[in-house]
Amino acid sequence: MLDALHRPLHDLRISVTDRCNFRCGYCMPSEVFDAHHRFLPRTEILSFEEILRVAQLAVDLGVKKIRLTGGEPLLRKDITQLVAMLAAIPDIDLTLTTNGTALPTLAGPLRAAGLQRITLSMDALDDATFRRMNDVDVGVESILRAIDAAEGAGFANLKINMVVQRGVNDQQILPMATHFRGTGHVLRFIEYMDVGHTNQWQSNEVFSARDILQNLQREYALEALAPAYSGEVAKRWRYVDGAGEIGIIASVTQPFCGDCTRLRLSTDGQLFTCLFAHQGHDLRARLRSEASNDAIQNFMRQVWQTRSDRYSELRGQQNGVVVPLHRVEMSYIGG
Repeated sequence: MLDALHRPLHDLRISVTDRCNFRCGYCMPSEVFDAHHRFLPRTEILSFEEILRVAQLAVDLGVKKIRLTGGEPLLRKDITQLVAMLAAIPDIDLTLTTNGTALPTLAGPLRAAGLQRITLSMDALDDATFRRMNDVDVGVESILRAIDAAEGAGFANLKINMVVQRGVNDQQILPMATHFRGTGHVLRFIEYMDVGHTNQWQSNEVFSARDILQNLQREYALEALAPAYSGEVAKRWRYVDGAGEIGIIASVTQPFCGDCTRLRLSTDGQLFTCLFAHQGHDLRARLRSEASNDAIQNFMRQVWQTRSDRYSELRGQQNGVVVPLHRVEMSYIGG
């Protein structure tokens, strides 16, 4: 199934909660969310059965990969139950993105429930920098313990995501690379993006993919790798000495809209066809009506087939000047 720009549907990202125990400035800044934001009441959040229904219909439309996100998905009560329900769908790649704080307790149960892979967020190796960025005084040792727990539960080859913000944590690029070299885990550097409005994004705070690569190459010899699959968001590089690979996600300076295969389901049942979208498509109302599976699937098909989003490419054509539209917050849509 192709959209208006001939891009196939392949990935479904499901936000299972809009809540998080971190207050990272690029996603959920405390001065906005703790003072003014209204989190969703339970009645507005999709149930596990509703999520499973959407996932099954999406797989019938061509989805091969499902990623659970948040907020922080491990805050959702009984999350292992949802994982087990989704893991029963044949022939899908089931993954989850987390800040890791609950992994020492949940890594084993998640693995037993059928979760296949984990992506973990970690924005600095330096403890003071990490505490400033998460803004809830969680030390980096907590995340290192989470990685150990994931490894112990059988999750090999983790992906570690580091959002790089100029003047905030760009000095941590090399320490992070050095730490994860040779571990089998893939460290991915992500350009600071203008998702939503609460992070007060400015283009001069973007530490570009080119700058990230130059920092790494001062210390290590790297060579480019081909994408592992069509639509992969990270540009891949391997250490020439065989110590593994890194990825760079450059949504701002090197847009990859042309290969985007991702559909997003928000916590309250809105379908979003772009990470930078300003409006979703109400699926929850249909799920809670007497609509048949065929009717819901036809709605999902129409949403995808009329999709023409390419926000990052259009932003790039305007030399970093962002069109002042309302954009959904990262914490609501899950990244």
